[in-house]
Amino acid sequence: MATDYDSPRKTDDDLGEDSLQELQARRTDKSSGSIDIDETDLAESLELPGADLSNEELSLRVIPRQADEFTCARCFLVHHRSQLASEKNGQQVCRECAA
Repeated sequence: MATDYDSPRKTDDDLGEDSLQELQARRTDKSSGSIDIDETDLAESLELPGADLSNEELSLRVIPRQADEFTCARCFLVHHRSQLASEKNGQQVCRECAA
């Protein structure tokens, strides 16, 4: 597409008016194409916290803590020894919790 560099340029006010008119036109277009959503269909697809999961089975392989790992006394996560910040009275604390 060719650009005419000799045509007068639009000022900031003209650009603001054009964009306002375009926004108003878009708003009327969007409202005409709205779709009705059935609330009961929407409610049936949601899972509530605390739902009955007694029939569900989890398959997870649990690896015991290794010799070079420790459990943080504050966040109770297992970390590598390189993350050990301090140890007081037998309680080990990771760098994140010590910060």
